[in-house]
Amino acid sequence: MLAEGEPLTLDPALTLDATTQQYVAQIFSGLVRLDENLRLEADLAERWEMLDGGRRYRFHLRTEARFHDGRGVTAADVAFSLERATDPSLASPTASTYLGDILGAGDRLAGKSAALEGVRVLDEATLEIAIDAPKPFFLAKLTYPVAQVVDRENVGSGPAWQQRPNGAGPFRLKAWERGTHLVLERNPDFYRHTPGVRYVVFLFLAGEPLRLYEQGQVDVAQVGAGSLDRVLDAQSGLAPELRAYGELSIFFIGFNAQRPPFDDPLVRRAFAAALDVGRLGELSHQGYGQRASGLLPPGIPGYDPSAVSPPYDPAEARRLLAASRYGGPGGLPPVVYTSSGLDELDASLAAAIEMWRRELGVSVSVRLLPTGDYYAHLPEEVDNLFNFGWIADYPDPENILDVLFHSGAANNIGGYRNPQVDSLLEQARTEKDLASRMDLYRQAQGLLLQDAAAIPLGHGVNYVLVKPYVLDYALTAQGMPTLDRVRLAP
Repeated sequence: MLAEGEPLTLDPALTLDATTQQYVAQIFSGLVRLDENLRLEADLAERWEMLDGGRRYRFHLRTEARFHDGRGVTAADVAFSLERATDPSLASPTASTYLGDILGAGDRLAGKSAALEGVRVLDEATLEIAIDAPKPFFLAKLTYPVAQVVDRENVGSGPAWQQRPNGAGPFRLKAWERGTHLVLERNPDFYRHTPGVRYVVFLFLAGEPLRLYEQGQVDVAQVGAGSLDRVLDAQSGLAPELRAYGELSIFFIGFNAQRPPFDDPLVRRAFAAALDVGRLGELSHQGYGQRASGLLPPGIPGYDPSAVSPPYDPAEARRLLAASRYGGPGGLPPVVYTSSGLDELDASLAAAIEMWRRELGVSVSVRLLPTGDYYAHLPEEVDNLFNFGWIADYPDPENILDVLFHSGAANNIGGYRNPQVDSLLEQARTEKDLASRMDLYRQAQGLLLQDAAAIPLGHGVNYVLVKPYVLDYALTAQGMPTLDRVRLAP
């Protein structure tokens, strides 16, 4: 048993947050996947060929791959799933980001085309996907849930289909009682291997995870930063069961660059220089495992340990604000910070607001959105400043720098725009030489930091308690549990 948050959906095409993704990944499968070390490997596809210099991919499906009801997965199922995900009536929040490179995807998402031009079924076990330009990261994008395969008859059966999803993943949905628990049952016919445990039970809102773990009600529990001292206390006896997993993530304070006063880069730089980021990390309930100097986390290609965001310098912060077109704190419009929660501010956010008041003479108010659907509503609800966290969906700098800061990116919540940054990111998309490509991202990150596109805070570490009899449990650098490999000691 695990104590976890509840998924917002079990529809792969509508999956947006990491909590939901960990459930969807157990029930559904896609053409390709990332293994435990985030290396790309075949999944429903047994193999593939890259054609036309990287503009076209031909996939050959496994003959043994089957949906949970026993029906074989066909190329037509893959094509249907991609067309469904790009259907504008579905309003997938991730289709443009992860499927937008496929020929015709933009037109289909815009309602200009009834079909997805770049997907072609050749026979029952073979299909081709054509993209708009050779892109080294395209296959990795197909590992995201929006590209996973669903059963046409299942999803067409009505709104209740998610209570009986017919996926092709390592586990089947046994039960889902909203607000209480979800049970997964192993798929004995899973094409890669048979999962080692028969059932996995997730408890929702059943109490404090650490307390449930101590009471023996759950076998695996996430540990928040605020509980680490308690776990590490010699009296608890829990320290030997604690594991730490690094995460390919970035947490930052974002600016709404389309709205005053952060449409002026000098104001953004002033707010960045007025923050003691190290102190914020000590106070944060999110428990950043490592302070961020740049936007790319350690372990991702292109990570640059020499990248430096504006240092804490109150005098420089005041100078920058005075030099802005707003002329100082008195010329600023009201500044509102959008964050998540119910009625209590995170200690680090409260400290940031106090630093801006003390160092800049600026009062910042806060507007809280419900935590569970914060990211779903943020694009429409964002004020002047906002909290943001992102876990790389594949190990490539494109998935952070381009996906979050290109002016045309759907996840560019703050509407940041810099033609020079856009140009570098666009060049990197199709650059074949790895060293040259990484240099383009290095340059882009340097400009983003210089321009204070965001204030990097930290990179995450997941702390997990695991009972000694739970074997082969691990979290990937995306924070995804390897449940299909878990087994219990005899």
